[in-house]
Amino acid sequence: MKLTKYFFAAFALLATASIGFTSCEDQPDKYEVTAGVPTVKYIRLLSSEIQGNNDAEDMHYTNGELVESAGPGNTICIVGDNLTSVVEVYFNDLKAVLNNSYITANTMIIDVPKDIPGTVTNLITLKTNDGQEVTVPFSVVIPKPTITRMNCEYAAKGSQETITGRYFIDDPGTPLTVTFTAEGGGEVEAEILNVSPDFTKMDIIVPANAAEGPITVTSVYGKTVSAFHYLDSRGMIFEFDGLTHLENAGWHPREIKSDEWSLTGNYLQLGKDNGGTAVDPDCGWNDGDLSFEYWPGNWKDAEDYADEGHVRIYDLVDFTDWANMSLKFEMCIPAEYPWKAGAMQIVFAGTNEVTLGSAGTDLFGNPVGGCNNVYFNGDRLPRALYRPWSQNGGSFDTGGKWITVTLPFASEFVFGASGAKAATSLAKESFASLLMFVWSGGITGEACTPVIKIDNIRAVPNK
Repeated sequence: MKLTKYFFAAFALLATASIGFTSCEDQPDKYEVTAGVPTVKYIRLLSSEIQGNNDAEDMHYTNGELVESAGPGNTICIVGDNLTSVVEVYFNDLKAVLNNSYITANTMIIDVPKDIPGTVTNLITLKTNDGQEVTVPFSVVIPKPTITRMNCEYAAKGSQETITGRYFIDDPGTPLTVTFTAEGGGEVEAEILNVSPDFTKMDIIVPANAAEGPITVTSVYGKTVSAFHYLDSRGMIFEFDGLTHLENAGWHPREIKSDEWSLTGNYLQLGKDNGGTAVDPDCGWNDGDLSFEYWPGNWKDAEDYADEGHVRIYDLVDFTDWANMSLKFEMCIPAEYPWKAGAMQIVFAGTNEVTLGSAGTDLFGNPVGGCNNVYFNGDRLPRALYRPWSQNGGSFDTGGKWITVTLPFASEFVFGASGAKAATSLAKESFASLLMFVWSGGITGEACTPVIKIDNIRAVPNK
């Protein structure tokens, strides 16, 4: 008899459970714990199905491959007999979650626990209601480390920093290591201060001779190189120190500051010093204090965007693959002046929408929008609505420390000013100008006097 029917029976149970309260006679496949000892014939991996296999005719269960190992979080199907006698399942020393809707006498669909085992036995242990145990050889394969982010990609050399990811396993035989690109080439190892109990965070000391480049994490299970770079200058748009020559260019020039708060020299600040900018719960219009504008152009009769410091942003940074890129910047908010209302509306727009000059036609025969504050109103143009306070208990600050903000273009730059979905989408030509304006955003917060410091605005690849 083919085992295919067991697969469908397991999912039929889920559908049956949703029907409601009916008599037992109407639910012949209802899950009930049985007595006796289970047996296991084989295990299939459902998390990575294959399109075909060469199994014997009587072993077709699904197209998932037969396995003797799997990774944390993978879904497997245990195939055997009397599996309804099982009340607990352990992978090594970690207890798995059982869902009765996915258990029949012959099949058990279950997820491998995502945590890292404390004791490795390379066994699945099935425990029955009457205390009997059946073990099956099975290895949980721990993946190589993954690196998600560094709290501040411009952290000072010699400072303590946190790296976030997964599977930061420190094995006595093969210790966990973190290396940075070194000045003069090669790599330099960072000191690891501690690793979180769930192996997802570690505190390190940034090496004194670390240089711009990716970070490498190596464990007993493999090596991973970060997609982000320490001191990343790729795709730099505004660093306010003269590298790209781009600064203010609009109706409301912001003060570019350099003081005891500086991260890498000059920085941009939204909001007046010492909480001098009051924001109401709806974050009404205050472009005089809370907006930063860069509009390309220089008031030429036939604009060519050729003057240094007045170019279109996409002349400086390649946005051909913008859908696989993110906007990044460093941000610092003093604890005394938290952000509690309004969205930082980040809007890229083409020269047809806005330029630093008069409306008309540029040297290339294309329409130009000229100076205006109308183009970004409403829900027509896409933008990011960055409002971390709304997901942080209604108030957000960085404790006076600099952090790195990452906003993927494909997923974050899709909103209109009200918070609704924008009517249009980004294109390469959109990346000519930039507006960052703390205003409105569709939700109400609390009155506040925020001070938001920003540096190193850049567009970088996601991978």
